[in-house]
Amino acid sequence: MAFHVRNKETERLTRELARSAGLGLTEAVHLAVESEIGRRARATPLWQRSAALRGRIALRLKERAPVDKAFRDSLYE
Repeated sequence: MAFHVRNKETERLTRELARSAGLGLTEAVHLAVESEIGRRARATPLWQRSAALRGRIALRLKERAPVDKAFRDSLYE
């Protein structure tokens, strides 16, 4: 798939990153985009990023039967 950069400043920055990191242009674009996605993900609060996981855990906890004393005692015998 072709990808054309038509902005001179973007091209200059991409070439500068590629040169300084010893990468090809495609690798430099990949690195830059990947870094930006990671930066944006980290900007989202952990509480918000973990909401789906916390929901799944809550469902599992509701499905489980309570553990009785006899079962706990059997773990240590």
